[in-house]
Amino acid sequence: MRSHRALLYTVAGQAGWFVCVLSAARDAAWVGIVFVAALLALHLRQAHRPYQELRLVMWVVVLAAPWETLLIRTGLIVYPHGTVWAGFVPPWLLALWVLFAIQVNVLFRWLRGRWWLAMALGAIAGPLSFRAGAALGAAHIPDVPATLGVLAIGWALWMPLLVWMGQRSDGTGTLP
Repeated sequence: MRSHRALLYTVAGQAGWFVCVLSAARDAAWVGIVFVAALLALHLRQAHRPYQELRLVMWVVVLAAPWETLLIRTGLIVYPHGTVWAGFVPPWLLALWVLFAIQVNVLFRWLRGRWWLAMALGAIAGPLSFRAGAALGAAHIPDVPATLGVLAIGWALWMPLLVWMGQRSDGTGTLP
C-alpha cells in the first residue's frame, strides 16, 4: 500500500511540476495553480489529520516566499510570465512549493534523521529543477554558475528543514 501511495504521489508531483512550469512558460500560470490546488484538496482529503498537513503547507509557503523574492530581487532568476507584482515571487512558483510540501511526509519521510543525505539531495535536485524550468521557458537565469551555486547552497538547507518541518507536522498517518 505504501509503495502504491508513493508511486501516486511521485506521478502527481511530476505532473504538477510540468503543468505549473509549462503553463507559466505559456503565460497561463493560472492553469498550474488550479492543478496544484486540486492536488492539495485531494491530499488533505486523504490525510488523517488534514489540519496538520495544511499547517505544514502554509508554513512552507510563508518561508519560501521571501527566499524566492530574494532570488528575484538579486537578479539571479527572472520570471518572464506569471508575476503579479514586479520583484516578487510569482504565485505559480508558490504553487510549486505547495506541491513540494504535500509530498514531504509521503515521499521524503525516509530522509528523517538522515540530514546529510537530505542536504546532498537538496543541493543536487533543487538547482536541477530550476535549470529544467528555465530550459522549458518558465524562467531565465542570467548567470547560470552563480545562480546554480546559490540554489545548491539554499536547497542544501531547505531540504533538511522541510523534512524536519514535515516530521513536526505529519498529518498523513503514514507509518514510519
